[in-house]
Amino acid sequence: MSPPAPARPSKSEVKRRLVHACGVGLPLPYLLGLLTWRELGWMMLGLSAVVAGLEVVRLVVGLDWKVFDELTRSYEETNPAGYALYIFSTTAVALLFRPEIAVPGMLMLAIGDPVSGLLGRTREAGERKRVSTLAAMFLVCLGVGLPFLVPAAGLVVGSAAAVAGALGATLADGVKPVVAGYVVDDNLSIPPTACLAIAGVLFAAG
Repeated sequence: MSPPAPARPSKSEVKRRLVHACGVGLPLPYLLGLLTWRELGWMMLGLSAVVAGLEVVRLVVGLDWKVFDELTRSYEETNPAGYALYIFSTTAVALLFRPEIAVPGMLMLAIGDPVSGLLGRTREAGERKRVSTLAAMFLVCLGVGLPFLVPAAGLVVGSAAAVAGALGATLADGVKPVVAGYVVDDNLSIPPTACLAIAGVLFAAG
């Protein structure tokens, strides 16, 4: 008996993934030479402050905007939403890592995670994704990392760092553990996990 076909993503899920992919624009001012890396960090801090304010209003005051209904999941109704964790995690890596490490980590979240989400079937929190979906996530993240890391660190070291970053991002994407009733969202875990893996390889290579 053949396995059931993956559930088709809902319209709301597609919208969430499209908004998610817009995160490609976050490092764009730096990549286009419009901002220095330090200035981008300040921009990200300002954006994080705005998002934190919106989340306080949403969770404490009870702001009921339609956009929140469209772009948040049921388990985010009483917890920080995925978009906020997205901004907080990308801000953290922008402040903690050099651009050749941070930018791939940011883009692995912006590009890899939406691809993985649309390919994966509907799952409960904590349920593992299929191997084919994780493989697609790895390949997309590897493709994102290579153009940044090979020029920065050379073919061998840069490729190894890109592989490590893609593996880290894939691991973070693979399972959303539930800790004390709170879902550890991959929006929070993908960029730092990928960046730490990349940094580890670059450090080991000297």
